[in-house]
Amino acid sequence: MSAGGGTKAIIAALGANLGIALTKFIAWGLSGSSSMLAEAIHSVADSGNQALLLVGGKRATRKATPQHPFGYGRERYIYAFIVSIVLFSVGGLFALYEAYHKLQHPEGIHSWKWVPVVVLVIAIGLESFSFKTAIAESNHIRGNTSWVEFVRRAKAPELPVVLLEDAGALLGLVFALFGVVLTLITGNGVWDAIGTAMIGLLLVAIAVVLAIETKSLLLGEGANPEDVRTIEQAILTGPGVDRIIHMKTLHLGPEELLVAAKIAVPRTDQAEEVARHIDETEARIRAALPIARVIYLEPDIYRPGKATADDTAAAGSAGPIPPGLA
Repeated sequence: MSAGGGTKAIIAALGANLGIALTKFIAWGLSGSSSMLAEAIHSVADSGNQALLLVGGKRATRKATPQHPFGYGRERYIYAFIVSIVLFSVGGLFALYEAYHKLQHPEGIHSWKWVPVVVLVIAIGLESFSFKTAIAESNHIRGNTSWVEFVRRAKAPELPVVLLEDAGALLGLVFALFGVVLTLITGNGVWDAIGTAMIGLLLVAIAVVLAIETKSLLLGEGANPEDVRTIEQAILTGPGVDRIIHMKTLHLGPEELLVAAKIAVPRTDQAEEVARHIDETEARIRAALPIARVIYLEPDIYRPGKATADDTAAAGSAGPIPPGLA
C-alpha cells in the first residue's frame, strides 16, 4: 500500500471526527442524552487514533541506525496497536460504564429534544463521506480479495484501522439514533441507555479485532503467497542457482520485506562466479518485487538427505517447498 493512500483516508477521517465530536458534545450538553455523550467520546477517541496513525507513519520513515539496523518501519504497527487499546478503553469501556449508569437511573430527554436526532443524521452523512474515502483508497490495493481477507492480510495497518473505525462509527451512530428516537417516542430513558450499551459493545468488539490483527504484524509476518512465488521465480530464472534449499521472509514494515534464502549453486562454480550469480539474483528479486529491500542469500551445495537440523527447521517453518524447488 502506498503511504499516500492511507494518509489521505486518515486525514479525511480525522477532519470528519473532529467536527462530529464538537457537534455531539453540544447536542449532549443541550439534551443530556447518554447516547450522545458516548458518541461524542467515541469521536474523540477516533480523532486521537487517527492522530496516532499519522504520528506512527511519520516516525516510521526515520532512517536505520546502528541500534536499529532494519529501520523503524514497525512503528506503524505499534501505533496501530495503541489505537486498539485507546478504542477499547476510552471508547468502549466508557460507553459501557455510561450505559450501566443510565440503566440504574434512566432519564428521558426533556429539553432540545430533536437536536440529537439532527446532529446524528448530519454525523451519519459526514461519516459516510469518510467511509467512502477509506473504501476508495482500499480498493486501489485490495484487488479481488474479500473485505474480511483485506483486513486480515493487509500489511499496512492504516487503511484496515480506518475502515473498521469508520464502519464502527456508522453503526454506532445508527445505534445512538435508535436509542434517542425510541426515548423521545416512549419517554423512557432506558432506550437511551440500551443504545449506549450497544455502542460500547460494538467498540469493544472492533478494538479486540484490531488488537488481534495488529499483534500478528508486531510478531512478524512473512510475505503473502503471491509475493513468495514471485521471489522464488526471480531466484530460479537466472543462471547459477540450481534450487532453493529453504527461504524465509519477514515484513520489516508495510513496504519493506526481508528475504533470506539458502540456495544451491553448481558444484563446479568458482567463488567469483558464485558472487556474481548472487548479485544478479538479488537484482532480479528487487526488480520483481521492489519491497524486497533487505536480501541475504547463502550459497550452498545441495546434498539430498543430508540437510542440517537448521535447514530442516527453516524449511518446516516456511512451509513445504514447491515442486521443482527441492
